[in-house]
Amino acid sequence: MIEIKDKKDCCGCWACENACPKHCISMVEDKEGFRYPQVDMDSCIDCHLCEKVCPIINVKPEEKKPQKGYLLQNKDAKVLSESTSGGAYTAIAKYVLKQGGVVFGAALNEHNEANHIYIESEDELWKFRNSKYVQSLIGDTYQQAKEFLKQGRLVCFSGTPCQMEGLVSYLRKPYDNLIIVDVVCRAVPSPKVLRKYIEYQGLTYGDNLKNLKFRDKKFYGYKYSNMSFDSEKGSYHAGIDTDSWLRSFFSGINVRPSCYACRFKKQYRVTDFTIWDCFEVYQYSKELDNDKGVTKVLVHSAKAEEIMKAIEADAYIKEVGVDKLIAGVHELTAQPKNNLKRTAFFEDLDRLSPKECFDKYFPVTFRTQMEKHIRILMLQLGIYKQFRMLVKKIVGEVKR
Repeated sequence: MIEIKDKKDCCGCWACENACPKHCISMVEDKEGFRYPQVDMDSCIDCHLCEKVCPIINVKPEEKKPQKGYLLQNKDAKVLSESTSGGAYTAIAKYVLKQGGVVFGAALNEHNEANHIYIESEDELWKFRNSKYVQSLIGDTYQQAKEFLKQGRLVCFSGTPCQMEGLVSYLRKPYDNLIIVDVVCRAVPSPKVLRKYIEYQGLTYGDNLKNLKFRDKKFYGYKYSNMSFDSEKGSYHAGIDTDSWLRSFFSGINVRPSCYACRFKKQYRVTDFTIWDCFEVYQYSKELDNDKGVTKVLVHSAKAEEIMKAIEADAYIKEVGVDKLIAGVHELTAQPKNNLKRTAFFEDLDRLSPKECFDKYFPVTFRTQMEKHIRILMLQLGIYKQFRMLVKKIVGEVKR
């Protein structure tokens, strides 16, 4: 029987819930908004299958293997504009769908909740574009994927590294017709905090927020993180310096306890692809440095290498040495730092109104407003990239 004594020992991957033959495990939300397994003891037959598929109990050691590194930018202008970075997952998923396959990924529903779903049509690929800065609910998608695999269909599944290790543990054997894509993540934020943020924004913009985007390139380009949504009372967009959701996420104050001790941050992964942002594209390619977004792609398998060759018609692809590709990418291998205000923040989230809580921890001061206007001015003058390069150089010299 699965039993969580320390919440750092559960990443919320849902492998145990999907594997239980008696369906006696439920993923129940705790007071912070994260899901943990709860066992119905009256139905449990003590088969221990839930423990056997837990990726943390059975953490897989990192195994060195051949890898290749690439930069990718989708050739479709619409796909590129809707994607967080370079539209790599759309290109990979499109290939799978053309083979009559099935594609799984995280999508926001009408209530702005992130859930894993599957699609079988290219017309639905837009649902997987743009990052979801919140932990998605896997539901029974591991079971669905297994059924499609047993039918012989090609299956592509994307998610965070812990979710993908959960999928591999749940399946318990390799499948030649499975393509796994993990997205490098800083950490996974709480769905409850997102609900509170939406409630907070609802005071100004109403209850029905639509087209929520955690990384919108429309207003200020690729290099300046921007939160946006539409409502009956108008549109909203604000950058990382003033938006309270982005500030809470990047401060590490709203993330899952297991993220601070993540077992899945490593170079050599159990997936076929690892994908993430390439902000410093100027270091690799002048042609792709157009502020429209580029994806870094780390290829772990022969299957993935074949797909990279097959999607050349849909994307601009440039091979880059692996060591150069991953240099300085702390999110790939290093856990986030624990925010010392985290406990107080979650307590205040229940004690205060959403507005009071967000204003307390993320006030929009004169300084933050000035930082915002300076960033926007540099973007408009075309010098923001040079500024970021200078800061990165200074930080590097200080660390030496």
